[in-house]
Amino acid sequence: MKTFTLTVVLSLMSVLLSIAVGAATTTYTPKYRVKVTADKRTDFSKIRTYTWKDSHPSAWKEINEEVVAAVERELAAVGLTKVPDGKGDVLATYASLTRTDVNVRAKPLSKDYRPEYPVATLAVFLLDPATLRPLLEMRADRKIEPAGLRATIHNVVAEMFRQYPTRKD
Repeated sequence: MKTFTLTVVLSLMSVLLSIAVGAATTTYTPKYRVKVTADKRTDFSKIRTYTWKDSHPSAWKEINEEVVAAVERELAAVGLTKVPDGKGDVLATYASLTRTDVNVRAKPLSKDYRPEYPVATLAVFLLDPATLRPLLEMRADRKIEPAGLRATIHNVVAEMFRQYPTRKD
């Protein structure tokens, strides 16, 4: 009798767990957020200047210009000044890419076709100029709305820099 009760309880728990997991996965949507990682050994209050270093900029000239302008605006807001090549306390750089996310849990729109949408990833780095070691890494993924791309770039970069290590506001 004891074994039977234990089996029933375990079976019931298994079914409830399966239902909970199933419910959680059917309503799952990706969370596009900002992640900032700062080097713990770096005193960001001593960083005053930066120099740009090209690494993996956007292939689209207009997007590249928008990202650079947004990053420069935010670097100025945290007290950094742009200086000629090779003279900065840090090297500023960024990388971007786009991808297509597919909602595999959504009802198909037609045979074997599910809703999909473009997503952009933007990563901004401040590097040690001597070693190219990342001192600050900021990354954001966002669903792309082509009509508001410029505003999206500026908003995402501003959101990244809200987590700058010496930011007070």
